Amino acid sequence: MITIKFMLPPIDPGEILREIYLAPLEMTPYALAKKLRVPRTRIERIVAEKIGISADTALRLGKFFRTTPQFWLNMQTSYDIKIAEAALHDDLDAIPELEAA
Repeated sequence: MITIKFMLPPIDPGEILREIYLAPLEMTPYALAKKLRVPRTRIERIVAEKIGISADTALRLGKFFRTTPQFWLNMQTSYDIKIAEAALHDDLDAIPELEAA
């Protein structure tokens, strides 16, 4: 069996927040930060893809955008795993899998 794995580059949740949520609303990171009651630098760093989305931020984004906090955290976790998987590729390949009994 041949498996072809197409690897798309991981998408940072900050890009999703910036392009899918803020841009259509013509909302600045500062305006969002004010509504979320967080420091403006937190949202600026997220949309600049410098930091990830914390549980605290996920709760606030979920409330404001009427999504779930899990939506934001799952996006962040998926991104983190893809980045780590690429960085650890050789090490992961060297780990044997447990044999079935």
